[in-house]
Amino acid sequence: MKVIILAGGFGSRLSEYTKTIPKPMIKIGKRPILFHIMKHYANYGFKEFYIALGYKGEVIKKYFNKKFYDWKINLVETGKNTMTGGRLKRLKKYIGKETFMMTYGDGVSNINLKKLLKFHLKNKKLVTLAAVRPPARFGVIRLKGSQVSYFKEKSKLDEGWINGGFFVMEPEFFNFIKNDKTYLERDPLEKITRKKELAAFRHKGFWQCMDTKRDKDKLNKIFKKKNFEN
Repeated sequence: MKVIILAGGFGSRLSEYTKTIPKPMIKIGKRPILFHIMKHYANYGFKEFYIALGYKGEVIKKYFNKKFYDWKINLVETGKNTMTGGRLKRLKKYIGKETFMMTYGDGVSNINLKKLLKFHLKNKKLVTLAAVRPPARFGVIRLKGSQVSYFKEKSKLDEGWINGGFFVMEPEFFNFIKNDKTYLERDPLEKITRKKELAAFRHKGFWQCMDTKRDKDKLNKIFKKKNFEN
């Protein structure tokens, strides 16, 4: 099964690093986060990758100019200013009529990808996303007037579910993406939600995105404890 990884964004919230390298090439431990993501897919037998390049794509090309295990790595230029939906649509010709997987180049997880795929095939929707609990960052309070009725320090259980960025998709989904300016997370996913064609696979295990330096530092600490695939 083919795996698309969106790796072309500017990563502006990590500008102290992304002035010289694209966000997916920021290292967690001794390897770029992009490598860790790919290694996780490969551990489940998904080894055919299509990496959508954009901002500083040449850095990713240079890194993958040598052989990595038995992975089949396809590096595809998708435009410097293309949005997430546009990047995905530019890879349509490589997918054909096959079910495929997709993720972003800045989030790691111990999600069971075989179970995610099985869930998708069973539910027969256009798209399945992994729903995750956001990492706890803030204390939660509830108010009754000026009185606090509930207080819980850094409780992620109260924050609901969010899009974890690990998808299984049917090629018909490309029809919902208009052009390079389309954000995947807006019109396309909202439209298929209204059509009841978006399913959610609940993942309660480890998940962490890398949006800020704080996230990067947290991931490095986790890496040292060997809490996710390396």
